[in-house]
Parts: sequence; structure tokens; C-alpha cells
Amino acid sequence: MRAGQSSAQAISASLDLVQRADALGYRRYWFAEHHNMPAVASTTPPVLTAAAAARTQRIRVGSGGVMLPNHSPLVVAEQFAALEAIAPGRIDLGIGRAPGSDPVITQLLRMSGTTSDVDRFPDHIRDILALASPDGATLRLTGRPSGDDRYTVHATPAAGGSPELWLLGSSDYSAQLAAAFGLPYVFANHFTGEGLERALGLYRQAFQPSEHLDAPRTFLTANAVVADTAAEADERMLPQARMMARLRGGRPLTALETVEQSADAEGSDHLAAPLIDALRRRWFVGDAGSVRERLDAFAATHGVDEIMISPVAGAYDGEPLDAASGRTRTLELLAA
Repeated sequence: MRAGQSSAQAISASLDLVQRADALGYRRYWFAEHHNMPAVASTTPPVLTAAAAARTQRIRVGSGGVMLPNHSPLVVAEQFAALEAIAPGRIDLGIGRAPGSDPVITQLLRMSGTTSDVDRFPDHIRDILALASPDGATLRLTGRPSGDDRYTVHATPAAGGSPELWLLGSSDYSAQLAAAFGLPYVFANHFTGEGLERALGLYRQAFQPSEHLDAPRTFLTANAVVADTAAEADERMLPQARMMARLRGGRPLTALETVEQSADAEGSDHLAAPLIDALRRRWFVGDAGSVRERLDAFAATHGVDEIMISPVAGAYDGEPLDAASGRTRTLELLAA
């Protein structure tokens, strides 16, 4: 969210962006789960996914991701089964195990002060896989008067299909877990990129074919800012880069600055300068030709068919609050 922007305006801008992505031929658009963060309006991926599905025709939409320890697996399965019924063949269920917020919010979400839900993450994945299938999950209950201890639970009656499940992560653990379950894997390279090659290697080496997937399947995420000129792209990357610098420096998060506000502050913020320079090198920032070439090379280097970009272009003073002009332009230029 930008400074001065309401949640309604931020969500409207995101829904406009997914419509444009749909028209431009992009493959998928995901919503994250973050709580109590001034710069992020995406708190409920299923709700935003439903809104996006209603406004698009072709593109896959979903979560990137639902933080499963925060939720009942049955509720998540029901939500995404309903979404699959609304938009058949277009729903992705990306799941992760990070809290998506601070310890206070985590406790409020889970109604617990323990980490037991994180520890049970593999069990919850198993539950989701069973519940999301058209056949449902069969449980065994003891002490039933009928003597039949089997109990079947369906996420939705008469399901015609299942959402596509992706496991998200940025660690050896997540890669090995996705491999063990035979699930597609997304490495969250847009965070720091640390451990990328090792995680992909572990995933591919340990992958076990399953009813969901015959062979390893993965894609990477990347932050991208594309503009008509490299100079403009460099300006538009500053607000997001400064926010990341504050986050990693343990400073309070605020709504995103405008480009002008970031430029004014950059010269005096000596703590942020080294990290911003590092992000400038690691992110995909520039004109369309140079960024497209770098993305293609990045995909080829790591043997993936798909890169999911997070278009993080900031806004100039005076740009409409209910639109994301820089982010829209990033998508348009890359698709041209």
C-alpha cells in the first residue's frame, strides 16, 4: 500500500492489475497472506482470489500463499474447493508455513501460544491433499455406536476437480518436503535468493513421483521493475527497496513512499544505501529488452519453465491512488 492509499484503493488497483495480466496473456496471479502490515492489504487470499476470478477469463488465480499453520486444513480445503467450483481449472492453492506476521498476531490467528501448528505442517499438508480431492478424506473414529469407525469428509459436495497445490518455501526443509509429497515447488527467490541452487537440487534429487505429479516441477519468483527507460525503472524501484531495507534493518514498516519521497530520503539514509545497491543488482530492473533477457537467462540457468514476477514499481506523486501505473507498465512492457 502507498502512503495515503486506503485498503479499498489498494485492492482495486490489484484487481485492475490482474485483469490487465489476464488480457496480456500471463499465466497466473497470486495473492499473499500478510497480517497487520501497513504496506500490505492482502490479508485473505481466498477472498481476493474469488474477486480476481470473477473479473478474469483465462488466467489462473490463487494464493501465494495461504500460511497453513494459521488455519484449519478443512477450512482451507473448503474455501479452495468452492473457488475451484467457481472457476474450474483456474485455481492455484499455494501453501507455506511462515506466520505472515509478528508473534502477537500469530497467537491471535492460531489461538495458541505454541508452535505446534508449525510442527504439524506435514500432517496438515496430508490433510489438505485428502480433503481437496473429489473423493474426500476418510477418517477413523473410535467408539461409534454403529461399530463402523470410518467417517468421510468432503470439502465440497460433488467436486468436479481440485485446485492445483503448490508448496512454497525458501529453505532446504520446504524443498525436501515438496519432494517427499511429490508436489510442485516454488522457491521464494524474491525474498533474498539465498540457498536457491541448493534447494532446487535437493528437491529434484529427492523427488518422489505421486498421483499429483510424475516429475519435479518448479518455478521461481523475482522482483521486477520495467519502464520505458532504465532511468525511470531505477527511480520506480526505490520505494520498495527502501521498505525492504527498513524491514531487514528491524525498523518499523510504513506504507510505501512515493518515488519523490524515496529520492529525497535516499541521500541521508546511510543505513539503507548498501542494501538498496545490492537489491538494485539482484532485482530485475531496467527497460523491457534488458529485463526480458535477464529473466530468460535466469530461468535457463536454473532449469525452470516459469518465473513469477512481483512487479514492485513505485508510484510518482500525483498518480491515481486506485491504480498501479508503474506495475501495470511493467507487465505491459514485458509482454510486448
